[in-house]
Amino acid sequence: MKPIVVEHICADEFLVTVTKNSVTKHTVFVSDEAHDQFSNRQLSKEQLLKKSFLFLLQREDQTSILKSFNIEVIESYFPEYSNIVKIGWIDVSG
Repeated sequence: MKPIVVEHICADEFLVTVTKNSVTKHTVFVSDEAHDQFSNRQLSKEQLLKKSFLFLLQREDQTSILKSFNIEVIESYFPEYSNIVKIGWIDVSG
């Protein structure tokens, strides 16, 4: 079972299921503007979300991640998130 599964719900809405110590579900909104801002379109929205959740799981427990949020909010908690596309240790190619 994959630890992070991203499902496109509609338009800018995605359901992210995290299976680690337990199973949590998160509704995340990724606008085209946020997609451009954080990935320069080098990643798909799904890849950006997967990388974002791997980033978050390095910093907090999955149960601490908000159940519903706009992806931009991550930067307000973790300013280094603005460089997410440049963080090389997170591989989302597979």
